[in-house]
Amino acid sequence: MSKKAVIRTGGKQYMVKEGQVLDVELLGSKVGDKVKLETLAIVDGDKSEFGTPLLKQQTEVEVVDADYQGTKVVSIRFKAKKRVDVKRGHRQRYTKIKVGKIA
Repeated sequence: MSKKAVIRTGGKQYMVKEGQVLDVELLGSKVGDKVKLETLAIVDGDKSEFGTPLLKQQTEVEVVDADYQGTKVVSIRFKAKKRVDVKRGHRQRYTKIKVGKIA
């Protein structure tokens, strides 16, 4: 069974395993950089470690794509007969990372 960890970045928590690729909030790093992220818990088969709130070990990740935008989200505000209509669009910026070594 592979080792899994719960990491925290960008105000969110992710359950990851070694070799996994995922999108996280923008980190501000360059492609190929090695970044260490805070680890909250590690699960390795029957053994589990939980931090209070963090573990001393950190999870190492590699930046695959430094900065790209997600899909567009459109929000609309409309009130009939009141001449109120507002349309807003937003595209979130992400960083694609690949999980390396889980401590």
